[in-house]
Order: sequence, then C-alpha cells, then structure tokens
Amino acid sequence: MFRLSLPEDADRARVIAALLERASAAGADVERGVREVIAEVRARGDQAVRAFTLKWEKRALDGLELSRGEWEREADKVAPHVRAALEHARARIADFHSRQRVLDEAYSVSLDGARLELRVAPLQRVGLYVPGGTARYPSSVLMTAVPAKVAGVGEIVMVTPGPSPETLYAAKIAGVDRVFAIGGAQAIAALAYGTESVPRVDKIVGPGNAYVAEAKRQVFGAVDIDAVAGPSEILIVADAGADARLVAADLLSQAEHDADAYAILVTPSAELAARVARAVERQVATLPRRAIAEQSLARHGVALVVGSLDEALAFANQYAPEHLELMVADPDAAAARVSTAGAVFLGAWTPEAAGDYLAGPNHVLPTGGAARYGSPLGVYDFVKRTSLLRYDEAALRAQAPDIVRLADVEGLHAHGRAVTARLTPPTENDE
Repeated sequence: MFRLSLPEDADRARVIAALLERASAAGADVERGVREVIAEVRARGDQAVRAFTLKWEKRALDGLELSRGEWEREADKVAPHVRAALEHARARIADFHSRQRVLDEAYSVSLDGARLELRVAPLQRVGLYVPGGTARYPSSVLMTAVPAKVAGVGEIVMVTPGPSPETLYAAKIAGVDRVFAIGGAQAIAALAYGTESVPRVDKIVGPGNAYVAEAKRQVFGAVDIDAVAGPSEILIVADAGADARLVAADLLSQAEHDADAYAILVTPSAELAARVARAVERQVATLPRRAIAEQSLARHGVALVVGSLDEALAFANQYAPEHLELMVADPDAAAARVSTAGAVFLGAWTPEAAGDYLAGPNHVLPTGGAARYGSPLGVYDFVKRTSLLRYDEAALRAQAPDIVRLADVEGLHAHGRAVTARLTPPTENDE
C-alpha cells in the first residue's frame, strides 16, 4: 500500500519521474464539460446555475443568496468551543497577515523633472470559493477572507455548496459580506461574469475539486485567480533519529484529503523507512477516512531511501512540495538549504496540521510543483498596482531624443511623433 523504494529497486527511476512530473491539468472530458457550463451561465445566468445545481447536487434553489437572517441562524448553531477555536485561529491569521501590508507600499520618486509614482489599492470585490456539501472547511474561509479583509477589499463574496454552520460562523467573524449557496464550475462562472443575483468579482480565490480548478483556469483573464490548485501534497525529509510514528501520522494527515493526494517520505535511513511503512499500515486501519487514505497511499504514497541528507534536500528542492516537513536533527540548517516549498515545518513539534488551522501563515499554497515560482496566499494577492507619471516640459525635452530613437528602432513612428509634436509649434498643415 505505502511503497518503499530502495536505491537498488529496478523501477526507482520511473517512480521518481512520476512524482516529479505531476501536474494539475484536467482531462479532456472535464475541460469540455466546464467550457459548456461557463457558456451556459454566461448566456442564461441564474437559470443555468439553478439547473446545474439540481442536475449535479440534487438541490433545488429558490434564491441563490442566503439572507443575513438565514446566515446568522445557521452560524448560531456552532458549539461554543468550536466558536472559540475559530476565533483563536482568526486572530492568529489576522496578526500574521497584517504584517504583510508593509511589503507592498506605494512610493514616489522624482527623476530629472519627471514625477513617477506607484499607487497600491485594494481590489473592489473578491470571490471566495469554499468547498461544501458533505465537507466542512471553515479554515478555508478564514485563510481566504482574513487577508482580503486586511488588504481592505471593498466587498467579499463567498460561494459554497450547502454551507455548514461552522463555515458560516467563520465567514461572519472573517468579514465576508455576502454568501451564495452555490458551488462547482457554475459558481466560478457566476463570479467571473456575473448573473442576475451574483455580482461579478475582480478575483476568485480558494480550493475546489477538479471541475472548480478547471473553471478557474478557463475564466482567468476575465478575472484574476489565485492559482489552479492540484491535489494536496506533503514531503517529509527525515533522518534516522525521526520518530516513525509521527512521520506516519503526518503522511496520513495529507493522504486523507483525497484519493489523489501525495504523501512522500525521503530519508537516508532504510530502517526508518521500513518502520514508517509499518506505522502507516497500523494507523490507517483506524482512520474514519480510511478508504480515501488507502487510495492516496496506493497511488502516490512512497518512501524514497537516498544516500544522504544532502540528497534528500536536493530532491525536496526539485520536487517543490506544497508542504515540506523537516524531521531532522538540525531543522534550521536544513531549512536554510530549501529554496522551493510552499510552507516549511521545522522539527518534530511542528506538524503540518498546525499550519492548516491555527499557526497563522496561510494554508492556501502552491501545488503541483508551482512552489518553484508561487507563494502562499497573502495580503499582496488582494491589491493592485497603478503607475502614475507626470513630466514637465524640460524633462520631456531632455528625454525626447532617446524616446524617438527607441520608437524608430521598433518601427513605431507615431510614438516618436507624439513626443516631437509637443516640442515643435504647429504649422498651417496641422490645423
């Protein structure tokens, strides 16, 4: 079930290549189906959203939006101890993200008579996609809504199929403005293009299934998106001193997400790898989501035994995992050598689950190797930048020769004339 790959294994190269070549691209059927949904929602608005919701979710919708009264009544059902946990998480997430505002400040500079500025302003309206139905993901509400609120977004709109009381309570304390009980590709299309009920947004963020991910991919350009998320993944680099029981528990914390999740151990210790494999089999037997975890482990669960810790860290950088745990004797030194990971968890006392719920950094992370260039969701994802330029006459005269030269090089002669027209008096032919 959980594959042990030793250096001498004949299929080792194939296993590693399969891990490194993972991708989040949808199949042709998903792509085609989503394209049809988007076209229908653009053409028929609310009517199409209702039809697709009835077809796939077996839910008949009257209104798409929850009234504030409905929202409040459902949120009030949340148990006090769960409310306290959500409020604790919201406070920590807000505290961590509030410090990101200084990373994206406006500035101005004067250069030879020209005043040049960068203006930074929050987006006007953002859409949050939150999985729902049989699932409850209030943590995803907090991780998407809180940084948007910190950024100063004007209106936060949440879509979720069959919202749970916990999800609605999280939305309430995170600053969500409106909630629509819709999901799937039709919800993404409604946010991207607007319907009679759903307002068009500037950006869509949040995780979802393959249809949601593909819909986000297809509407990008009409709106901005955070990323096209693939299956969840964890890579654990562990040395011989790691606790096999804890390594196994953390691997399973990702394997239970869905059948396509990746749970990978890389270690220079063949003995540890064998102990972890045994611990995984013992622990998965008692998981409530055992069937999902076992499918994940069968597809993408592997322990790679390598020659050294150096080799393990090199593989981690090549793999660029969403979550990277360093269960080694000196995790700080190892972390200094990691350049590509969505989030790094240092030492045996830092489970990935802490990052999912309460630590404070965002749990919306790049997947599928996108950590090579992507970043965690943050306040910076909810602002836009505008350049402001103001020349005086002296500045334009000083730069005109070089502007005209560069315009001539590119064959864009009207660009050059737009400059020289300002520096020469009009003639009779210009009138």
